[in-house]
Amino acid sequence: MVSCNNEIKTTISITNELAIPRTFETVELTKSDLKLTDTDNLEDYGLVDSQQKPQIVQYVDTNDDGKADVLLFQPKMSPNSQSDFTLVKNKKQTSNKTVCYSRFVPERTDDYAWENDKVAFRVYGPTAQKMVEENIEGGTLSSGVDCWLKRVDYPIINKWYKKYTEKTGTYHEDTGEGLDNYHVGTSRGCGGISVKVDTSYYNSKNFINYKTITTGPIRTQFTLEYADWDVNGNPVKERRIITLDKGNNLSKFEISLQGTGNVSIGLTLHKNDGTITKNKENGWISYWEHLDDSELGTAVVIPDPQDILDFDTYISKTDDVKNQYVEVNVTDNKILYYAGFGWKKSKQINTNEEWTSYLNSFSKRIQSPLKIIIN
Repeated sequence: MVSCNNEIKTTISITNELAIPRTFETVELTKSDLKLTDTDNLEDYGLVDSQQKPQIVQYVDTNDDGKADVLLFQPKMSPNSQSDFTLVKNKKQTSNKTVCYSRFVPERTDDYAWENDKVAFRVYGPTAQKMVEENIEGGTLSSGVDCWLKRVDYPIINKWYKKYTEKTGTYHEDTGEGLDNYHVGTSRGCGGISVKVDTSYYNSKNFINYKTITTGPIRTQFTLEYADWDVNGNPVKERRIITLDKGNNLSKFEISLQGTGNVSIGLTLHKNDGTITKNKENGWISYWEHLDDSELGTAVVIPDPQDILDFDTYISKTDDVKNQYVEVNVTDNKILYYAGFGWKKSKQINTNEEWTSYLNSFSKRIQSPLKIIIN
């Protein structure tokens, strides 16, 4: 469409084909999608709805050339509805409020931590591994994913690590914002991976490299690289792209793998005194457990349930080796899944029934993404 001042107008029509409202689903639009040229600066543009209300957007430089090439926004969609948005110049509306945040944390050994307004996580780096291998106290040898149980909607990562470095407190105690009382050890934590051969599971070690791609009001995204790891004499290469969007309890894991045709994604069972739920039709596994003075649900969701090969509840005498697994096919050297949690004390999820209902709704939404037409 061309306006009276000859400015080309690009319209983005979005359709929700489900009979449920959809709010925190991120739409990604490239410069090419928006009919912009290489010389156009994406950050000169924003989006307005049919009432000319500017939308909160986030710009992302995906190819590290110093220029934004993807625009993100989260439309509010009513059940079975369609909404139009228009690309406009000089009407961008970005937020200075960083909701989705991640960073490398050298001051606490070398964690990588990430969060949004609902949840927070961390994984462990090479220094933590080296400390264990050299019998130095305070290290961690694990490629499992740790859950930080927050109950506020603002960022806590920097505050909690500051407590640690300044010795003014500890993030292992809840003083009103939440705490880290979720033990990972050598388990898979919340969404770590293994490769199963016969009856044995093989794991990678800590990440060796990282790169932060974006943080902002809508999304944080980063990459992690792992040293080649041994699976029964065969080397496996692993690289992760992890994404967490505003309003979501689950992180997205896109993992590139070479050297294996199957992968098992796990949830730690701790003392194995909780409730395991497996739903093949909707493609998820869940574990609901009592944790200190509250309750916690963790889950893994597979976007295409047809990729699921098997479920396995692996129990040993050691707590760290008790995991619930879902085994999936590796297609074109990649797997895709979501993993995260809901904590009762945060007042987001109160019961196991609410948690499984959330997972069913989440599964339904990722299997029926918003339809996007650009004119």
